[in-house]
Amino acid sequence: MYTLGMSCYYHDSAAALLKDGHVIAAVEEERFSRKKFDDGFPKMAIDWCLKESNISPDQLNSISFYDKPVLKFERLLDNYIAVAPKGLYSFLDTIPKWLHKRLWIKNEIKNHLKGFKGEIIFPEHHMSHAAHTFYTSPFTEAAILTVDGVGEWTTTSFGTAKNNTIQLTNDIRWPHSLGLFYSAFTYFLGFKVNEGEYKLMGLSAYGKPKYYDLIMDNLIDVKNDGSIHLNMKYFAFTHDKVMTNDKFSELFGVKPRKHDSKAEQIHYDIGASAQLVLEEILLKMVNHIHNKTKMSNLCVGGGVALNGVANYRILKEGPFENIHIPPSPGDGGSAVGCAQYLYYVYHNQKRVIESNHSVAIRENVYVGPSYSDDDIRQFLDSKNIQFEKFDRQQLLEKTAKLISDENIVGWYQGKMEWGPRALGNRSILADPRSDTMKDTLNEKIKHRESFRPFAPSILEEYTSEYFDIDIPSPYMLIVAKVKQPEKIPAVTHVDGTGRLQTVSAESNSLYYDLISEFYKITGIPVLINTSMNVMGEPIVNTLEQAYQMIVKTDMDCIVMGNNLIFSGGG
Repeated sequence: MYTLGMSCYYHDSAAALLKDGHVIAAVEEERFSRKKFDDGFPKMAIDWCLKESNISPDQLNSISFYDKPVLKFERLLDNYIAVAPKGLYSFLDTIPKWLHKRLWIKNEIKNHLKGFKGEIIFPEHHMSHAAHTFYTSPFTEAAILTVDGVGEWTTTSFGTAKNNTIQLTNDIRWPHSLGLFYSAFTYFLGFKVNEGEYKLMGLSAYGKPKYYDLIMDNLIDVKNDGSIHLNMKYFAFTHDKVMTNDKFSELFGVKPRKHDSKAEQIHYDIGASAQLVLEEILLKMVNHIHNKTKMSNLCVGGGVALNGVANYRILKEGPFENIHIPPSPGDGGSAVGCAQYLYYVYHNQKRVIESNHSVAIRENVYVGPSYSDDDIRQFLDSKNIQFEKFDRQQLLEKTAKLISDENIVGWYQGKMEWGPRALGNRSILADPRSDTMKDTLNEKIKHRESFRPFAPSILEEYTSEYFDIDIPSPYMLIVAKVKQPEKIPAVTHVDGTGRLQTVSAESNSLYYDLISEFYKITGIPVLINTSMNVMGEPIVNTLEQAYQMIVKTDMDCIVMGNNLIFSGGG
């Protein structure tokens, strides 16, 4: 049975194709359109999924869209009526988009997928998040927590899942949103909402939470169970295109930071304070959920689950024995989640849990576009690009030596990763031992803010030697304390942490073997791993986009398949 899932019209548009409940193709629309966080109808992503799987629309059993547009439209209308006459300009901008297009998503799906005769369903937004986090987990039953900006009405939900049943029993509703609370600070500190929240997390490490009490006393009321109530006197997102108002600025004694202005200590301190508030609220939530459900497993979904610092505290200080967060917990991931809901819950199909952790990782992540070695060589020849071809072992030894000599190496291999992180197939790799490598990468390769940290990829069996964590972190969603920062300074953030990816021999054998070769040379089982893109662009997809990375940055070389290309080799 083929089931198709899709998400769009908010941010992170994506499509995913499942065969008998297994993900066989999934990709974000941005990877084709080259528009970062593209929110348009995912026509290119859908077309690629069908082409990759060699099927036509009439072979699809059913389709799932990740939320209920009519309910979302109802919330928008209700909100505009409540805040009138404020919000007129926002109303005039937003409502026509819904009337002309977004309410008619079923027609758009049918027009694009001519020949499709099956059913189209619309699970609720937070149900799609819940399905994605549960059905990518190894658990037969679990408590569920989903936290984001807003779905239809819900901003946070919790419940339980077992086999083919998911029940979300409690929620917090618009406009009281932990996700939008954090996004308000994202905006206030000079970053784009729905794009810059991870930048706020990185920036917060440079500050002290001096404004924690000010925030708790004025901006947000928090109950012991983690439920929240925002003081809307300080927020503008219900009626304006900005998140905060003048009262918010007056409270902190500073105006919103312009994105191109230098961050000052007060910005770091405000960021640290907002981050701590987020963490404390999430801990209250998970404690409450554990008290209510008495379960040992917790699955967390929604965009807030991308906050690796908070995830680490839930893991370390929370009451649950086991935690699972999917590789793409935000709206893009819900393209998979709504398709999983369609197959397992709606169609009530039997769930078989993959017992091999590494096989599950491969299916959850490495499901995007790929190119064969023949494709790569044809491309290189057609562009008269000089390259050196190696067999597998030679390639690993050569690349590891280049990295150990402080070369910055592009690593373009196999299937592109699903989700926002490069996990060893569309990566830029470098030596973590270098004191200067972080600044070099930020300035010369990524062209991004100096406070942004870089992630370590580590051989799974060495994880607890280098990080204060004793479980795998395959999706780079946990920020843990570094135990030996003097050995890996380039991946140790200012607060002594690293957002690690653990790599096992079975989950990605080529990448694992490369790190192993680096370990043989240096005695360090860690590489710097950052996504292969520059600031403002999505991760590379095509061969041309990958090659352009050594043309427009100071990257030293790129390995595409078994072929090594040096900068200036064209």
